[in-house]
Amino acid sequence: MSKINPSLDPEKFRDSLGTVSAEGKRNWIYPKKVSGKFYQWRTYLSWVLLAILFIGPFIIVDGRPYMLFNIFERKFIIFGAAFWPQDTHILIFLLLIFFVFIILFTAVFGRIFCGWACPQTLFMEMVFRKIEYLIEGDANQQRKLNEMPWNGEKIWKKGLKMSIFTLISLVIAHLVMAYLIGIDQVKEIVSQPPSEHMAGFIGLMAFTGVFLFVFSWFREQACIVVCPYGRLQGVLLDANSINVTYDHVRGEPRGMIRKNKVEEQPKGDCIDCGLCVQVCPTGIDIRNGVQMECVNCTACIDVCDEVMVKVERPKGLIRYASDNSVIEKTQKLITPRVLGYVAVLVVLIGAFITLLATREDLHATVTRFRGMTYQEREGGQVSNLYEVTFINKTFKDQVVEIQTEDNDFLVEVIGDQNWHLGGQAKFEGRFFLVKDQQKINRNQEDVVLLLLQNGEVIDRIETSFVAPVR
Repeated sequence: MSKINPSLDPEKFRDSLGTVSAEGKRNWIYPKKVSGKFYQWRTYLSWVLLAILFIGPFIIVDGRPYMLFNIFERKFIIFGAAFWPQDTHILIFLLLIFFVFIILFTAVFGRIFCGWACPQTLFMEMVFRKIEYLIEGDANQQRKLNEMPWNGEKIWKKGLKMSIFTLISLVIAHLVMAYLIGIDQVKEIVSQPPSEHMAGFIGLMAFTGVFLFVFSWFREQACIVVCPYGRLQGVLLDANSINVTYDHVRGEPRGMIRKNKVEEQPKGDCIDCGLCVQVCPTGIDIRNGVQMECVNCTACIDVCDEVMVKVERPKGLIRYASDNSVIEKTQKLITPRVLGYVAVLVVLIGAFITLLATREDLHATVTRFRGMTYQEREGGQVSNLYEVTFINKTFKDQVVEIQTEDNDFLVEVIGDQNWHLGGQAKFEGRFFLVKDQQKINRNQEDVVLLLLQNGEVIDRIETSFVAPVR
């Protein structure tokens, strides 16, 4: 963790949360409206990220979604590549790559993702908070409105805000469902009565309720209480990690700056105005050092820079910096720990690419039919019944066939003799393996089945054949 400002009691701010009062009740945070270059950059970036997020489900490539996370059917499409449950090992590598990248990024740049790209922050600060400012006003006006008795003004403003919040939550719920089941399914649910798609309708309402609860009441608690990322900072950050940091070397001791007056004791640049606390969406004092609750939103940087301009002091009292750059005036990004993370990341990426390149386009699973052993036939033959499950991982139609490597066995397909698989389809079939009784020498023997795709052998599948020995 960051080194704490030595001029402060290191235990004082750790004894309580900024969102919990001394009585143990919820201390509602009213962050002051902020402006500045970082806020403007975050606003522009949020427009881009939200546009990508909302456009995502509508991107269709060759008749299929570009991104799909169908946990119900255990089917995922990531950047146009489809993954099935049989590809779990590949998805595990993909998740490991993601987590190691987050660890590496955090070790170098701190929690910058939370303030600039996290969906929770994007929607809360760049959508819902802006609407709240527009309807209820700045922090003091919001506090005054909440404390006043219910009258026409309060009912109108609260009702209007909650109506808009509900509408936006409904839109976000449809967006999430589109990523989970596909935009076509969502259109079908929306265009038909709820009774036709009750499960989908209940899902939409549930998601709407969750998002409305999070963005209208739970708010910063999602980052402080629920999200584990902040708690991981203690092991991910070090003195060289870049964070939103208060320069206590330059800022202390704090105190009002009086122009044209000789101070008995030299004071630092911090005038102790408290604005950095007033604009913080999680209610912390950044001057206490890097804390779990800090989401690196840069609001304190913008407001402090405005104050520094007014008191004719250099900007950057609060800035993106590491502890070492503040205390020792040096900045070192490439450390042995960072190089170790990079090495692990390179190995994982290499393994992922190898697995992806060698992945089978067609997967088949053969099992003997449950509850049955063998069947004796007329003419001195014995048969075993099998189930086969095909999964076509490609987006093209495939014709599949199963043959035996041993010519003593005969394959008899039950039902349709032509096994035709559509793109991204799953198919289940049954077949018999038949063998003459005279050629059976063991009660159980291994059999090798050849899987043919469009007439070409692509896999060898091992199974067993059970029969009585006469």
